[in-house]
Amino acid sequence: MDRPDAAPETDEQLRRRLSPMQYHCTQEAGTEQAFTGEYWDEKQAGTYRCVACGVALFDSDTKYDSGTGWPSFWEPVAEGLVDNHQDTSRGMVRTEVTCTSCSAHLGHVFPDGPQPTGRRYCMNSACLTLDPRDA
Repeated sequence: MDRPDAAPETDEQLRRRLSPMQYHCTQEAGTEQAFTGEYWDEKQAGTYRCVACGVALFDSDTKYDSGTGWPSFWEPVAEGLVDNHQDTSRGMVRTEVTCTSCSAHLGHVFPDGPQPTGRRYCMNSACLTLDPRDA
């Protein structure tokens, strides 16, 4: 799916196109249960795109096993593709990550990731789609 230049979808169009879990995670800032998402243990090479708008966000070269049960990356494919916002929901202070292009909730970023960035972008599989790369 490649929708970066497409007109924004209405809420009703998103509800029809996305699965209930994809809609819940991207539009209602939901979280899928750990170790249940499609990509938490995915090893295939490729580009991870926003499921809502199709923008390329993360590359498999920066994906690593964080042991958390969610797909984790140490950086986006380029600066400016994701926005960070303070999230104080559920009695915690965290940094929410959203897609800059469509504002879809993706997950959270934490300062406990590997070098070279030290960041752990902990994303919901439901918010991503994998565009496989030929090996």
